Amino acid sequence: MHSGPAVEIRGLTRRFGDTLAVDALSFDVRRGELFGIVGPDGAGKTTTLRMLAGVLPPSSGDAHVEGISIASQPERVKPHIAYMAQRFGLYEDLTVRENIEFYADLYRVPKRERPNRLQRLWRFSRLEPFQHRLAGQLSGGMKQKLSLCCSLIHHPAVLLLDEPTFGVDPISRRDLWLILHEMVAEGTTVVVSTSYLDEAERCDRVALLDRGRTLALDSPTALQRSFSAPLVAIRASEPRRARDVLRAQPVVRSAVLFGESVHAVLADGADLASLTEALGAAGIDVLDAHPIRASLEDVFIDRVSRQERAA
Repeated sequence: MHSGPAVEIRGLTRRFGDTLAVDALSFDVRRGELFGIVGPDGAGKTTTLRMLAGVLPPSSGDAHVEGISIASQPERVKPHIAYMAQRFGLYEDLTVRENIEFYADLYRVPKRERPNRLQRLWRFSRLEPFQHRLAGQLSGGMKQKLSLCCSLIHHPAVLLLDEPTFGVDPISRRDLWLILHEMVAEGTTVVVSTSYLDEAERCDRVALLDRGRTLALDSPTALQRSFSAPLVAIRASEPRRARDVLRAQPVVRSAVLFGESVHAVLADGADLASLTEALGAAGIDVLDAHPIRASLEDVFIDRVSRQERAA
């Protein structure tokens, strides 16, 4: 068994014609870690996971999964991983159980080990009552759980998940994350991509990606602590117009809508009262205004804004 990091990425790059999708990524994923690749659509998350899974060759650079090069030996990587794509890729005309048994055959799971593994999968997926239902008749959340069961039947060392909770109801999202934490507790390394920054806070560490580049890499808590600028949340009668008024204030570094509130990053020494006065002068009623602790989404938006200002 490889004793180093479960995943080692060095200068990993992928181009599609003139489009640079992944730009020289370099980081490690520790063994037994729940690692998040986080960013908006087009950030390079799916392309990165497809390269790690050995299904898409890098344009340059390399990564080692369980010590095996994805550039020179992609087929040798595959027995050590499970890759769950964003779209449901199982057989809809087979039942839940038939899909799992089919993947057990593909991965050559010994017959004597299957009953115990299947019972374990039933326990955390809660799919046993539906084992004879056709996969095509499952809800979105149940399809994702079935995909996860098929991915886990051979006990992979590294689990690669591409936005597993996309389009899934809140209860199923919670269940999927509980399953992932259970897998990590048992020693599986999980690399998961997501555009939901509230979910990313559940990871041990995250890489924040934007346009194929790493903006930051650390634990969610450390990234939130790194946000040193004053941050306020302002709830106003006209949120969009309030955002625009705040952006025009010299003491406001950035202002972004979060639901019905505006999160404003302030320059040092800025006075919250002056902002509420500016909004009042524009005919906007301020319903609430107070300092807040930065979320991971606040950190991401601030990093992107800083990069754009620097450019």
